[in-house]
Amino acid sequence: MVKANKTTTFLFNLLLAISIFLMISVAESRIFGFGFGQQAAPNCDTVYGVEIGDTCFSVTQKFNLTTEFFTEINPNLVCDKVFVGQWLCIVGSAN
Repeated sequence: MVKANKTTTFLFNLLLAISIFLMISVAESRIFGFGFGQQAAPNCDTVYGVEIGDTCFSVTQKFNLTTEFFTEINPNLVCDKVFVGQWLCIVGSAN
């Protein structure tokens, strides 16, 4: 069996710690500010309260919006789970 000396063990642990730090910082994109995966927050100027029978498609039709634009200004919207009274952005910019 090969025995590792203290210097080798220290360097391995240091390399492991740096690797973990870099993986987390890239995943979070905060420390180095590279911005991987970051999206600009949309600016919403006008909202609409969902009414009974509304779907994402019916709202886009009602306000003459494209599906792409509607999803850009409502980035976290899950269309299968829209509920009455939910606020949807209908006028704004996606930045």
